[in-house]
Amino acid sequence: MSIASLPMYDLPALRRATDDWWAGLARALTAAGIDGVPRQLERQLGLDEVWRHPGLLISQTCGYPLTHALCGQVQVVATPAYGVEGCDGAAYRSVFVVRDGDPAEGLADLRGRRVAINSRTSQSGYNCLRHALAPLAAMAESGPLFSEVVVSGGHGASLAAVRENRADLAAVDGITYALTARTEPAAVAGLRVLAWGAAAPGLPYVTRAGISEDELAAMRDGLLTAAADPDLAAARRALSLTGFEILPLEAYDVIDEMEAEATALGYPDIA
Repeated sequence: MSIASLPMYDLPALRRATDDWWAGLARALTAAGIDGVPRQLERQLGLDEVWRHPGLLISQTCGYPLTHALCGQVQVVATPAYGVEGCDGAAYRSVFVVRDGDPAEGLADLRGRRVAINSRTSQSGYNCLRHALAPLAAMAESGPLFSEVVVSGGHGASLAAVRENRADLAAVDGITYALTARTEPAAVAGLRVLAWGAAAPGLPYVTRAGISEDELAAMRDGLLTAAADPDLAAARRALSLTGFEILPLEAYDVIDEMEAEATALGYPDIA
């Protein structure tokens, strides 16, 4: 049985648009010759279960798992491009947010404060922030940069932690931030962007490892067809989805390089 999942930007207010996008994409994949395309998206299984499922047809993953825990276990199909601030083609950036009234003018001003991360296996919520903080840690005399590290479990929860004064800083995927600001403005009310993280390739659409070159080519054909389908324009617009790029896997090496640079500066973990 094949499964499909598009969990990364499936915000509650955008669920209908995600379903509409999938319905059109499913039609395009079927027309391209892909057998057994699921009619509905899988939303019950956990992310790791989906990404490692033997019947995975298509899903979307973060770049950090792609280069780490999922290395060799999934195949990149294509990388989406989004029309929001901080994106350039298929590249994206994270926002580092604080409360509106916080006097901080830069990351250095958050020393000794509290930081929220969504997960230690996230590019947008952890690795890019660690990379940005590493030079500050290298200049520190001793001790951790922060008084507390709050592991929130998700970008929305990280935003809430800062908004509700349970943390003073959080790193959030810039696309998530833009979509949240548009569809649920109360979730970002009272927050401001302090700084931006370094650019990295966006969150790729992936399939299971080991599919044939012909099937991969057909999947890419179907995806690019759906991306140009005028009947799906409203769904793409709601998701701020502007297209797809076929990137080599090596394009994601920048994620490992960010991690290596932080480690070389003596800051392997946010602390």
